[in-house]
Amino acid sequence: MTRFERLITLLFLLAPVILGGTAFFHYVEGWSWVDSYFFSVVTLSTVGYGSIVPVTTLGKIGTTIYIFLGLGIFAFVIQQIGQIAAEKRAAHTEWLITRLGHHKAGQEPQADNRDDRPSP
Repeated sequence: MTRFERLITLLFLLAPVILGGTAFFHYVEGWSWVDSYFFSVVTLSTVGYGSIVPVTTLGKIGTTIYIFLGLGIFAFVIQQIGQIAAEKRAAHTEWLITRLGHHKAGQEPQADNRDDRPSP
């Protein structure tokens, strides 16, 4: 699976959690769609500004369930994005080392950088 496909898969994993939380808070708390979305993202990311808080009993219980279920998914997605970035960096580093030719100087004489060595 390519990096792009992995990122799309991760977004499709995270989107239902955010959309579900947005719809829940919109209907239970009566917030606007934007406020509901904002609260969902702020809650999942553990930022928790506190500018919007649930006031209904169902909203408070729903928020705790949302945190327990959604935080694990959010943390997994963030970890996977970090892993993708680390893999990309490792691949780039490997390409760069190969391009410089340090480990293939015997196989590629033109890449051994003899002109960079100090004179005897």
